[in-house]
Amino acid sequence: MKRKREENPNFAKRKNHILRNFLIIFGILVFTTAIVLLCISLIRNFNKNRITIKTIKKSWTEYDYASVYEQGKLFLQDKPYNNTALTYYGYACFYLAVSQNDTFKAQEYLDESINNLRLAMYDARASLLPQLQYMLGKAYFYKNTITTYYYADLAIKYLNLAKQNGYVADDISEYLGMSYASLGKTYESISAFTEALIVRESDSLLLSIAEQYYKAGEINASMQYLYRIINNSTNDEIILKSHLLLGSIYTDSDEFDKAMDEYNYVLSKDENSADAHFGIGLIYEKQHNLVAARAEWRKVRKIQPNHAGVLKKLSE
Repeated sequence: MKRKREENPNFAKRKNHILRNFLIIFGILVFTTAIVLLCISLIRNFNKNRITIKTIKKSWTEYDYASVYEQGKLFLQDKPYNNTALTYYGYACFYLAVSQNDTFKAQEYLDESINNLRLAMYDARASLLPQLQYMLGKAYFYKNTITTYYYADLAIKYLNLAKQNGYVADDISEYLGMSYASLGKTYESISAFTEALIVRESDSLLLSIAEQYYKAGEINASMQYLYRIINNSTNDEIILKSHLLLGSIYTDSDEFDKAMDEYNYVLSKDENSADAHFGIGLIYEKQHNLVAARAEWRKVRKIQPNHAGVLKKLSE
C-alpha cells in the first residue's frame, strides 16, 4: 500500500523530459522570432539608407507614383522637413488620389497631399512656390468634389495665388470656374470659364458656361452656347444634357410644346433618362395636371430612387 502511494519514478522522468523539451522548443521559438524581427529591422534600415532624393526623382520621372509615395514616406521618417521630399511626396499623393475609385482612400491621399504640400511651402524656393500653390489648389478642388463643398474657397485662394505669382497652366481657369460655381458665385464662374475657353475650347466647358448663364438668368446667352453644342458637338452625353437644359428653359418660360420636344428627344435617345421624365412632370404640374405629373415622377423613382428633385416633389 505504501509503495502505491509513492510516485512512479518512470512517470516523474517522463514529466521532466516533456518539460525540458517544451522549454527547449519555447527557447528556439523566442530565439527565431528575435532573429526574424532583427532581420526585418535591418532590412528596413537598409532600405531607408538606400532611399535618396535621387531615387525618389527617378521614380517620379518614370511616373511611378506608388514608388514615390513609399520611398517618400520612408525618407521623411528621418528627414521630416526635407522640402524636396515633401514636394514629391505631396505630388504623388495627389496623383494617387485622383486615380482612386474608392472615395475614402482618395480622401486619405488628398489629406496627405495637402498636409505635405503646405509643409513644403514653408521653405520653398521662390521659383517653386507658385507650382506648389497650383498643386495645393487642385488638391483642395478634388477634396471639395468628394466631400460636401467646404473646400472650394481654399481651391480658389491657392489657384489665384499661383496665377498672381506667374504660374501658367491651361486648366487653372477651368478649375477656378468650377470652384466658383460650387460656391454659387455665378458671374465669377462665368468669367473664369470664359477665360478658360480662350485657352482650350471643349464641349464640357461650353456646357458649364451655358449652365452658369442659366443660373444668372441670362437666358439668351445660355441658349447661344447650348445651340453651339448641339450643332457642333460629337459628344452624345453633352448633347443630351444641352437638350435637357433647353427643356428647363422652355418650361420656365411656359413654352410647353418646345419643352416637351426637348424632353422627348432625350427619351428617344435614352428612354431611362430620369431628368427627362422629371422635366415632363414639371410641365404637367404647371399645366395643373398633377395626376400625370406624379405618374412621371414615379417613373423617375424607378430609374433613380435618390433623384433629389423628385424626392422633394413626391414628399409635398
